[in-house]
Amino acid sequence: MELKDLKHPSQLRDLSMDEMTQLAAQIRREIVNTVSVCGGHLASNLGVVELTMAMHRVFDAPKDQFVFDVGHQSYVHKILTGRYDQFSSLRTFGGMAGFPKRSESDCDVFETGHASTALSAALGLARARDYQHKDHHVVAVVGDGALTGGMCYEAFNDAGNSQTRLIVILNDNEMSIAPNVGALSRHLTSLRVSRKWRTTKKVVKRGLISVPVIGKPLYHFFDKVKDTVRSLLVKEDDVGFFAALGFHYYGPVDGHDIVGLEKTLAMAKDCDYPVVIHVLTRKGHGYEQAEAHPEEFHGTPPFFVETGDVRKTKALPSFGKVMGQTLSDMADEDDRIVAITAAMPSGTGLSEFAQRHPQRMIDVGIAEEHAVTMAAGLAAGGMKPYFAVYASFFQRGYDQMIHDVCLQNLPVTFLLDRAGMVGEDGPTHHGVFDLSSLMPIPNMTVLAPRDLAELRLMMRWTQGHDGPVAIRYGRNSVDQHEAYPCGEFTPGKWEVLEEGTDCVLLAVGSMVREALDTRLLLKEVGISAEVVNCSTVKPLDEAWLSAMEGKPVFTMEEHALEGGFGASVCGWCSRMDKPAPAGMFGIGDDFVPHGKRVLLLEHQNLLPEQMAQSIREKMGR
Repeated sequence: MELKDLKHPSQLRDLSMDEMTQLAAQIRREIVNTVSVCGGHLASNLGVVELTMAMHRVFDAPKDQFVFDVGHQSYVHKILTGRYDQFSSLRTFGGMAGFPKRSESDCDVFETGHASTALSAALGLARARDYQHKDHHVVAVVGDGALTGGMCYEAFNDAGNSQTRLIVILNDNEMSIAPNVGALSRHLTSLRVSRKWRTTKKVVKRGLISVPVIGKPLYHFFDKVKDTVRSLLVKEDDVGFFAALGFHYYGPVDGHDIVGLEKTLAMAKDCDYPVVIHVLTRKGHGYEQAEAHPEEFHGTPPFFVETGDVRKTKALPSFGKVMGQTLSDMADEDDRIVAITAAMPSGTGLSEFAQRHPQRMIDVGIAEEHAVTMAAGLAAGGMKPYFAVYASFFQRGYDQMIHDVCLQNLPVTFLLDRAGMVGEDGPTHHGVFDLSSLMPIPNMTVLAPRDLAELRLMMRWTQGHDGPVAIRYGRNSVDQHEAYPCGEFTPGKWEVLEEGTDCVLLAVGSMVREALDTRLLLKEVGISAEVVNCSTVKPLDEAWLSAMEGKPVFTMEEHALEGGFGASVCGWCSRMDKPAPAGMFGIGDDFVPHGKRVLLLEHQNLLPEQMAQSIREKMGR
């Protein structure tokens, strides 16, 4: 079968194993070729090809419901559920999303994008099924990395305690089946999952228990013998762990063996209790470059298939890389400095810090809540912690930021990478709500550098500040030092980059560049605009605001307008009986889709041409 002929996953059941193997190869080629052009998550998807195919052969989607934790491994699922024709549009504006999307297909039953949520969602779906007296299956596919997040264990505990019928596939791609254990383990699993074996077990149990006096003790004896044999062949710590949570454990199963996977999944269908199926896969399987470097091909920009080399090399280092270099230099001088990451040392730019100061580099796993409170403990103990995290993932530590850091006024610095619109990853990853969460909190200082040079100055300033700080910076690098050299950074004091007589543009972070371009367009039509770099978002530069003249003011931010910088300026103006801004540019009350940043700016009317036109209209020019 050709992929173009696959319109529904039920068609997989008509294929032989040889045809399935050929189809798996086609799927891998399609994913590699598409991601090489569009960018995306490669290694994780290549690792789950056989697993996803087996799931769709055994279960009946969309009646049976699949939830993929994080969702970055759902490309195979999308291809198998009638979306092959759209797959070439992956992660492009208006095209297929890189994560599950309910609006795309009935087979995408729940949208994911952040880790450790699938078990909770799947348990909710399973309970909804039970309340409505339905009988379909609910399957959660959870990576071993997601198990570093606390939500997984909350859901495990709840599901196991309630004994709600649920199938959890633990996709373990950090280990392989050892030759001396794997064959025996697979053999044992095949015995345990066969229908004849399970039927025999039930008959034996009923028969033994019915024998007077000695029946029950005899059954328990044989049951213990079975567990002893299993403990010799299967990792008993895994079995015991899941059993303690109320789950029945099956595995490990070779995640690239379709026949073995199907047998185990079919067994799980017949279980009326919660089950964990431990599947061993290899990230990047089938593409040599991704197998050799799975972290580099986790989320990759476009690349050349033949070599794996990235198609375009950025002229500038990323904000994250500059942050990591600066923090490493600071740590050379100050042994109190500790760097923290939530399973993303490379993505946040801390790889260099990990190399230069490995003893002061802490990776907590996908556990942002824990990271924030642990950082508070470090600070209370006399250390100087810096937590580097994507702005969208920082949302997960909101309560801890308020209660454990700010309430105690502890010197924890939050380095919020990917603030603003991050492009192709879409609404689950856009960092456009951080200001709304940070601005109302007492003791918090919020900074937004206009470029790489200002980031360095801000980092250095935090070293001597005895309180909470958040520095937000975007995905796209900016270097304005040649045109607008950075002198020194003074918190709470804004910087006038260009003088103007007709209006004022108050810009935050990434929007400073857009404001400067807007100024040039306004100049062409005779409007002189002053551009102010509002590098300190909290506290506002009240001295500047108090001295502002009667010129109309426009705020610009790559953030939600509700609760953002512009709203803060409006609130101050209202309290001080000053004229409110004439206009506020930011993100409206909707979730921004995925696509290239320039297209998303246009979608939100934030291109310089659009803002200049709006300013002209408001000024009657």
